[in-house]
Amino acid sequence: MDLKQHIRHIPDFPKPGILFYDISTLLRHAEAWRQTVDRLAELISRHEPQLLVGIESRGFLVAAPVAYKLGCGFAMIRKRQKLPGETLAYTYSLEYGTDTIEVQADAASAGQRVVVLDDLLATGGTLAAAVTLLRKLDADVRGAACVIELEFLNGRARLDVPFDALVAYDR
Repeated sequence: MDLKQHIRHIPDFPKPGILFYDISTLLRHAEAWRQTVDRLAELISRHEPQLLVGIESRGFLVAAPVAYKLGCGFAMIRKRQKLPGETLAYTYSLEYGTDTIEVQADAASAGQRVVVLDDLLATGGTLAAAVTLLRKLDADVRGAACVIELEFLNGRARLDVPFDALVAYDR
């Protein structure tokens, strides 16, 4: 099945000049979604993860069912002040300013094998920040994966872990 056929493109969202790759149509198609989860699970199983970490918010939709399929745990990385309890924060640079993400301080244990998932890799800033944040917990970040990679933005170059995507766009 060609998963690209189930990803809708929405021009000028969330602002003019941006082409948004919408996975809601993929999520609605039962067989396409099942294949997405199965393919991601197969790709990342080589890392032997004990924990999958999803990045807010579409990364939750991706990581949680893959974690279930692989029989491993699931944790969340969220924007500032969205997680209860003690958290660790990491502030990183964006093209126009900064952003901060957080993880619960007990989300991963030292040496735990972790893979980070999100829906889409663009410039790589948020995914690279998530890897850095998890390393603050002494997690063994083995890899990262997304449903979609926008290859023309070269986000993969910002990652220092193996990366996989199911679908790639080169422009």
